[in-house]
Amino acid sequence: MTDVLLSLPAHLRHRLESALSSGLLPLECSPAMLNSVLGLREGGEEVAEALAELARLGFSGSAAAHHLRGIARAKSQLAVPDIVWSGPEVPGLHARDTRRVYDELLDAAERSVWVSTFVFFDGPRAFETLARRMEQCAELDVRLLLNIQRGKRDTTRADDLVQRFADSFWQSEWPGKNRPSVFYDPRSLELEGPGGVLHAKAVVADGEAVFITSANLTEAAFDRNIELGLLVRDRALAASVANHFQVLIDRKLLQRLPGA
Repeated sequence: MTDVLLSLPAHLRHRLESALSSGLLPLECSPAMLNSVLGLREGGEEVAEALAELARLGFSGSAAAHHLRGIARAKSQLAVPDIVWSGPEVPGLHARDTRRVYDELLDAAERSVWVSTFVFFDGPRAFETLARRMEQCAELDVRLLLNIQRGKRDTTRADDLVQRFADSFWQSEWPGKNRPSVFYDPRSLELEGPGGVLHAKAVVADGEAVFITSANLTEAAFDRNIELGLLVRDRALAASVANHFQVLIDRKLLQRLPGA
């Protein structure tokens, strides 16, 4: 019973707690009703059975919600990750959605955000949430790590390629008035072939949550491709990832984009 409830992603557990506390959802409910309240298409049978078991043990709805909050605290202390997927929905599997996790992390950020991606497409859409959050929260420190790629048989000087990318990014790709700090890996622009590229895909929010994913900032990666990631709310892990990025910047292994 507890294992079923513990396996729920945090966002579904929060919805369930709220519905039980308010009386919107009785403990003894049908899977169809549970799916409706949680916003699922199907797959609520095991959760409905777990709630029915709580009812048989004498729990009220509010007591069950309190029990779930205790599970959430325990899960947070254990730093149990949420699995995050893109791609086709699978009935009965309660996994977090890549786009939703990305937007939720950025919408809630108050102090700092790191976003690293190998590829982005349609900048105004890809960076819309982040740009809006920067306007809402002026003190938010945002750092973007982006890859700049040299085209095949392109012998343009690296500095010129960087400037070209910067001009295009600020004029056409970044949708906000407030600008983030943007960094790139200069090795990707070496004339004799890249000595390395910035391939990491991650988000670190407020030094408290870290989302590591195979998904780039593209509509295909968010909505169509099968992508897999982990969301962990653990300060030590989030600090470790952010610190690694910062050391790369401090040692000039990642360099600042002009205009940032």
